[in-house]
Amino acid sequence: MVVTDAARARAIAEERLADLPHRWAHVCGVAATAERLVVGLGAMDADAVVAAAWLHDVGYAPSVRSTGFHPVDGAVFVRDEGFPAVVVSLVAYHTGAVFEARERGLLDALAEFTAPPSLLLDVLTCADLTTGPQGSPVRAEDRVTEILSRYPDGDPVHRAIERAAPSLLAAAARVSASAG
Repeated sequence: MVVTDAARARAIAEERLADLPHRWAHVCGVAATAERLVVGLGAMDADAVVAAAWLHDVGYAPSVRSTGFHPVDGAVFVRDEGFPAVVVSLVAYHTGAVFEARERGLLDALAEFTAPPSLLLDVLTCADLTTGPQGSPVRAEDRVTEILSRYPDGDPVHRAIERAAPSLLAAAARVSASAG
């Protein structure tokens, strides 16, 4: 029996995020959304996006956290777990990570990873932006507002999302338009 990267990613994410029930609920919702959005992609690309959806927030797990910047921490972990480079890059660059890396002075750490194909990154971004903190579907615009409301104006996450919002919303719109 062949175990897909997505199946292995789910098991790893569940193990690492078990003590973070809200994060786990969000990840489950993002993965379910990604599974719907990958229809039409080739099998390998679809599996990579769904695997990355399961693993996109694994960098929040205390057992994985190193720099405190979850995309890079997660990507290092995912790479060390032997996932394909595309899954690693999707985790590293998901949902505007480059904007937050700039805010945190971590562009060099992010640059350690190759940027993923833009279509696959758009699909993961759309899945993340259209899933609320509890795993339920939300409008991308409402998700951006929700994230901004959780962080004070001076916080690097707030500043990054504020700057990234137009490109994030555009990515979600492109995927939503092509999904019909």
